[in-house]
Amino acid sequence: MSVTTPEKADIILSDPSLKDKFTLYRGKPLVRSNNMICYGDMREKYILFIMILTSKKLETPDPNTAPEVPDMMLVQILDTDKSKPSHERVVKQFEKNGLYDALDIGNIWLDKLNAE
Repeated sequence: MSVTTPEKADIILSDPSLKDKFTLYRGKPLVRSNNMICYGDMREKYILFIMILTSKKLETPDPNTAPEVPDMMLVQILDTDKSKPSHERVVKQFEKNGLYDALDIGNIWLDKLNAE
């Protein structure tokens, strides 16, 4: 007879005090620090790492108040095995314009590789 227990992330994400500390995208944590974005669950084999290479100002009536948004992104699928050197952890790498495209295509690859 096997006993199923909730996994660590299930416990953390169901804890209301911790759940509000992370932005979730499609059920996985999405963390941004300056020009780097990390997406995924570290317990899975692969995560998504995005580096914002360039940003651009949105066109608004007042150019002085135009917000900057990410433009060109470097997307990497990384192996979560910390015993490997960092250059060997990069499984796939590509560039995309815009955050949506980077996350969308990156998530497709992430799901495909984690399912293997």
